[in-house]
Amino acid sequence: MHETIEWRVEPQPIDYAEAHAAMEARAAAVTAHTAQELVWLLEHPPVYTAGTSADPAEMLDPRFPVHRTGRGGRYTYHGPGQRIGYVVLDLRERRRDVRNYVHAIEGWVIAALGDCGIEAFRAPGRIGIWTLDRGVEAKIGAIGVRIRQWVTLHGFAINLDPDLTHFTGIVPCGIAEFPVTSAAALGKPIATERFDQALRATFLPFLDALDRAG
Repeated sequence: MHETIEWRVEPQPIDYAEAHAAMEARAAAVTAHTAQELVWLLEHPPVYTAGTSADPAEMLDPRFPVHRTGRGGRYTYHGPGQRIGYVVLDLRERRRDVRNYVHAIEGWVIAALGDCGIEAFRAPGRIGIWTLDRGVEAKIGAIGVRIRQWVTLHGFAINLDPDLTHFTGIVPCGIAEFPVTSAAALGKPIATERFDQALRATFLPFLDALDRAG
């Protein structure tokens, strides 16, 4: 089934509102069985996004545009040097399990980072992708999804080499007590093209996790 999934890689940053509208349109078309599923890899100009659980008190300095979005979670930052993956898949054709989907997408990103030489992991009770930065647990990626009529929207944002000071305008994902890091900050820089290759190389186990029963 993976042969029918379109992979789209954007060469230039795309405005968040424009990308969000295109993703919503594609999800509606997938729901109607009039378009292929999609993995869309891109980058945004600096922007803060508010998930459905966003607390206004966690917006500390709205120095960039703020967009409300239908994904789960709280505030997060998107900007240059961050790899965004929007994933539009039809879970009607797979296992209809929201928790399994989130777990699978976390596992996919962790595997891709591992392919690039960064050991990342899940942290119980904390959404996102974590790693050790000088011995301290730090967040290297955010996960935020929405599932509508069993078609998935949104996805992940992985910090390859963003300006980490841009995260100080918010409480990232509502977690104040742990820092944010990036591949570059760890001294293990990853070119965008290299990370995209790693995502492709680890994609089939991700799909297998979605299809697996139990």
